[in-house]
Amino acid sequence: MKLISPFLGIAFLGIGLWAWNEKGVLSNISSITDLGGFDPVWLFLVVGGVMFILGFAGCIGALRENTFLLKFFSVFLGIIFFLELTAGVLAFVFKDWIKDQLYFFINNNIRAYRDDIDLQNLIDFTQEYWQCCGAFGADDWNLNIYFNCTDSNASRERCGVPFSCCTKDPAEDVINTQCGYDARQKPEVDQQIVIYTKGCVPQFEKWLQDNLTIVAGIFIGIALLQIFGICLAQNLVSDIEAVRASW
Repeated sequence: MKLISPFLGIAFLGIGLWAWNEKGVLSNISSITDLGGFDPVWLFLVVGGVMFILGFAGCIGALRENTFLLKFFSVFLGIIFFLELTAGVLAFVFKDWIKDQLYFFINNNIRAYRDDIDLQNLIDFTQEYWQCCGAFGADDWNLNIYFNCTDSNASRERCGVPFSCCTKDPAEDVINTQCGYDARQKPEVDQQIVIYTKGCVPQFEKWLQDNLTIVAGIFIGIALLQIFGICLAQNLVSDIEAVRASW
């Protein structure tokens, strides 16, 4: 497992750097801060970086019997476990605050929807998967300069929504990317026929409640693996130090 981890980390880092190269970020580093919303590439870079550091420390530490690297692996993994535990407790205690932050996060990314193709794909996937539109409803798309309903907006997408908000017709094999045009100009009753009117925040809450057992099982499984890794590293350190002490 420790041998696989650094290579997976390198793969994630490679995908992230490749994505940035395709978007021209590597040739203009200052553009990293230009995007108003969240760049999904950061997920690959952060996850890849953490996996590489953990995998490298655990792998080399075990192969070379290096107690410093093994202790680093154990402490680093322990810090990650503690942060996950703290985040879980805080999320449970401050549920309303988390909901407000999620609302702010989604709306901030709605504003930047057309600014980055990766962010656009992420929002489209989220809205299609949870069958939602906007943070708390389709009108949240008024925050985007291309979709708002103001008279000064000359965009063809004015008073519309992205195609990912549209209800799907099983008979259609080709996605109609213009299905959301003028959708919010219709009465609310008619809107429900062509687009999803529920927001992504309440839909996420519903999904979480419906899949609570699975989500809890995944988190418990990850936590047990982390605890197992910490114990294994500490046990190996004790064995190496015991052997050295007997010399």
